[in-house]
Amino acid sequence: MGPKVLVREGRVECTHQDGEDATMMIDPIYLIVMGAGLLLSLGAQAWVKGAVAKWERVSLQRPMTGAEVAAQILRASQIDNVRIEPVAGVLTDHYDPRSRTLRLSRANYAGRSIAAAGIAAHEAGHAIQHRDGYKPMFLRQRMVPVANLGTNLGILLVMAGLFVGVAGLAQIGVLLFAGFVGFTLVTLPVEFDASHRAKRALEQSRITTPEETRAVAEVLRAAAATYVAAAVTAVLQLLYFAWRAGLLRRR
Repeated sequence: MGPKVLVREGRVECTHQDGEDATMMIDPIYLIVMGAGLLLSLGAQAWVKGAVAKWERVSLQRPMTGAEVAAQILRASQIDNVRIEPVAGVLTDHYDPRSRTLRLSRANYAGRSIAAAGIAAHEAGHAIQHRDGYKPMFLRQRMVPVANLGTNLGILLVMAGLFVGVAGLAQIGVLLFAGFVGFTLVTLPVEFDASHRAKRALEQSRITTPEETRAVAEVLRAAAATYVAAAVTAVLQLLYFAWRAGLLRRR
């Protein structure tokens, strides 16, 4: 005899022959968790977009493009093996340690604004981390496969385990998803440190004035909020999955 589906206290549940209930699909607690995460994410995205929009309209006193800012910081840091190239998209700026390539969105690559300078300096900060052997950065890089596994197979196993009422399967999924959560947490010090290095490099190279450096800090704080929001959302989701899988309560 197959599982019996019923609605209880606003949730769609599946009762198995062994009496075990597996909450599925419409769980108010899960909706609250994901709703909170969505609000955090949307708030952080609005903040960073607003900060970038504000300061991309203000030109640097020194007429340097984002690409030139990154290049000067790399030269001052005695880094000569990193390429700087434009990339399509909006706020797609990143540093790829595998190919030693610093990629700036086209607006920041050619832009001469305070926002472009700050974002370019931040990515140059990642290149400096790479040169210095900054351990959290290398740890994050090694965790990429684990994070990908956790967001794909991990969630699938959690849902499958809850659906069929096999707690062990759901718990394996939780452990895999925990790898993704670890990745988001390790990302935080990497991003904060890159921003710190960026501001210091801009000041030491005299690319920005003290007032401009404060504006850059505003842009970078907003950008950091997106990583904080992602980490908080991931932790909340992990706690929910762990609770549903019976890892945080006595059965």
